[in-house]
Amino acid sequence: MGNLEKYLKYYFLEDYLFNEIHENFKNRGKLDPEEFFAIIIWKRNASKSKIVQGIKESSETIESLTKKIYGLNNREDRLTLLKNIKNIGIAIASAILTVLDPDEFTIVDYRVKNSLEKLGINLPDKIEKDIKNYFRYVDICKELAQKYNLSLRNLDRALWAMDFYEGKYGLKDIANGLK
Repeated sequence: MGNLEKYLKYYFLEDYLFNEIHENFKNRGKLDPEEFFAIIIWKRNASKSKIVQGIKESSETIESLTKKIYGLNNREDRLTLLKNIKNIGIAIASAILTVLDPDEFTIVDYRVKNSLEKLGINLPDKIEKDIKNYFRYVDICKELAQKYNLSLRNLDRALWAMDFYEGKYGLKDIANGLK
């Protein structure tokens, strides 16, 4: 079993993703399967088996796929490459790419979309289905991050937390229901 402390990184998964895995990608130009699936599990644990199957059916390995992502400069090409793997849609691809390049990508998440709509921001339709609309969403988030003097990643966290707290059946509603 060895040193139990080595497992703490999995408890603090987001820190592990945005620090160690992000840096590994920058330094090595690829991810290994364990790093890749840490991202998948963080975004949507229920999708991991289907994504394993999609990768097995493709001609890619995790290393070859992530090397290709590293070599591409165009954000649309990076997203398309992932989206072409069976069972990886824009929502999952956005999580992977956000970990790899958090200044250029942000995660598609219903909580974030709810918060943006609550702030009166009109979002494009079918963000999870249309690449151009996903990038319109990213650009909206970038503008908002700049307005609030936040990194794109911290904007995502704040908007997620806003819906967690104030959204339908959020923490605020639950707590108020007990008063």
